[in-house]
Amino acid sequence: MTDNTVTTKLLTLLNVSATKIGKRKRFEDEFVPAEKLNKRKASISFAQPKAMEKVVEAAKEIVEASKDVEMQETVEEADDNTVDDGYEKHFGLAPSCLSESSRSAVENQAWSTLREKNGKLGSAIVSIPAHSEASTSSCTSEIDILESLKAPFLTRQAKQAKNQGELQHDILSTLSTRKDLYITATPLETKRCTREAIALHALNHVSKKRRRVLKNNERLTRAAKANPDAPPLEDVQDQGFTRPSVLILLPFRSSALDWFRAITSHTPPPTFQVENQSRFLSEYGLPEGAIDKLVTAEPGTYPPDHVDTFKGNVDDNFRVGIKLTRKTIKMFADFYGCDIIIASPLGLRRSIEKEHNADYLTSIEVLVIDQMDALTMQNWEHVKFVMNHINKLPKESHDTDFSRIKPWYLDGFAPYLRQSILLSAYETAETRSLYNNTLKNVEGKIRTEKHWPPIEVPAGIDQNFVHFDCVSPVDEPEKRFQYFTTQLLSSVLKSAVQSTNTIVFIPSSFDFIRVQNYFRKHSGVSFTVLSEYSTNQDISRARQAFFSGDKSFLLMSERFHFYKRYKIRGSRNILFYGPPDHPQYFTELLSFPFLDDGVEPSDVTCRVLFSKYDRFRLERIVGTEAAIELIKSS
Repeated sequence: MTDNTVTTKLLTLLNVSATKIGKRKRFEDEFVPAEKLNKRKASISFAQPKAMEKVVEAAKEIVEASKDVEMQETVEEADDNTVDDGYEKHFGLAPSCLSESSRSAVENQAWSTLREKNGKLGSAIVSIPAHSEASTSSCTSEIDILESLKAPFLTRQAKQAKNQGELQHDILSTLSTRKDLYITATPLETKRCTREAIALHALNHVSKKRRRVLKNNERLTRAAKANPDAPPLEDVQDQGFTRPSVLILLPFRSSALDWFRAITSHTPPPTFQVENQSRFLSEYGLPEGAIDKLVTAEPGTYPPDHVDTFKGNVDDNFRVGIKLTRKTIKMFADFYGCDIIIASPLGLRRSIEKEHNADYLTSIEVLVIDQMDALTMQNWEHVKFVMNHINKLPKESHDTDFSRIKPWYLDGFAPYLRQSILLSAYETAETRSLYNNTLKNVEGKIRTEKHWPPIEVPAGIDQNFVHFDCVSPVDEPEKRFQYFTTQLLSSVLKSAVQSTNTIVFIPSSFDFIRVQNYFRKHSGVSFTVLSEYSTNQDISRARQAFFSGDKSFLLMSERFHFYKRYKIRGSRNILFYGPPDHPQYFTELLSFPFLDDGVEPSDVTCRVLFSKYDRFRLERIVGTEAAIELIKSS
């Protein structure tokens, strides 16, 4: 973004702000700044003095989100020793890591990398922009949390399992560096404690931001009372264009409920009050009297990961604002008056497209994306859409006091300081691409490494991994389709045994449609399909037709298995158009034949089509070392 572009957009905002003078209201107890607002030294010049005078007058009547009635409180922990404060170093007026050379290194993908052992997080790759002043360490010696939040947390932590407490400490220690963090493999048993640690970091961020705003409010008030004609203070820029500073992206309402509990675990009553809690629990939980069959079923009826993902309310269209004050958490706060936004990518996209505005995302400083594996099974385009609208310059002024905006916001450098936290059960090409190409934090970024062991499968089954050559990821879908139709499928159809009772498992929905069309037009065999769009009636008919032998082939999409997790009877031959993203699906499909009586391992065949671009998927099935050898030897 050029300086001229930034200047033009900011001048437009100032003009819009100036036209709204007569429409603004004041609270009785609001803070009124000095007559002359401080002027920052920057490369941006405002060439409209009359408009600026109007903005100055308007700023006196603007009710800052940080100065509303609820925030006119005595600032606790009001020590001025912020030299070693991680928040001030990274999100203060002049972050040392934010330089022209570091920004250039990020844009040119010039990263210096090293591998470190990071406690319970395990092995991690630390990436630092070349020629940057950022620390190469992946953690800090002390977690950077306010004492008012840290003390209750440590008390609760002492009551839980030692391993979980150590993991939380290592996560907080890592996040205290203000580097991005991508945890590539989050086990079910650590999800709750991981969320609680990240929620504490988010609360700490909001609290420190509020504390800095309140301190500056007091300084400005004292300065104005002491000498109204004195020059304005030079270091009170402490805000963004809009108030929300934390965004948490999630796949389902049940996930939002989990995060609500993680946040409120650090704000217990009676110290804190939660407003609109009953409404939130009602809208994000199950309807009154509803029974969750996943939770109430006998243990082992459904896979644990399926229960964890789909328990509760699984609506994927939601967004809610949370406003924090010293003693209150307010749910369903207006987006321009809240501190934390919890939303699904779909919910935000619909809102942005409807309102033609995403200004509430302009000042996001901490981004959390949880359950990325589930988001890839929904629609990854929604995630990309939201990422393209974060930290852009706003379209409207929203009664912003430009004298209080941090300099790097005005310069358009917010993406270079935003801290992103990514959580996934496993890696995919989409999640790695987001990490590599979208995260621009000049403080650096950290990606954990997972060493995958081979997954257990029914003994005695001959697994045949079939490689096809491909030199470009762009050509990979076409090469895979050509090899499958001309080589793999044709050899299967020549066998009387393998051309019946055959499941074709297809990970990609786009590939699924293509293969389905090929079977319909060219295969000459009877088949049925199970996709994420199949109705219950369609599913029942397809399962019965395949089990009875009326249909020789069953085409199944991975998204269908992700959402339904049915056990399919009648199979003897399993063709994987590509390795599944979820490794447990491989085991489950190879177990299907043994649902029928009298089936021996020798009766079952398994073929897996793969290329070198399937490494993430392969290593979760055959193990990390074996996957590397498979690709090298092919």
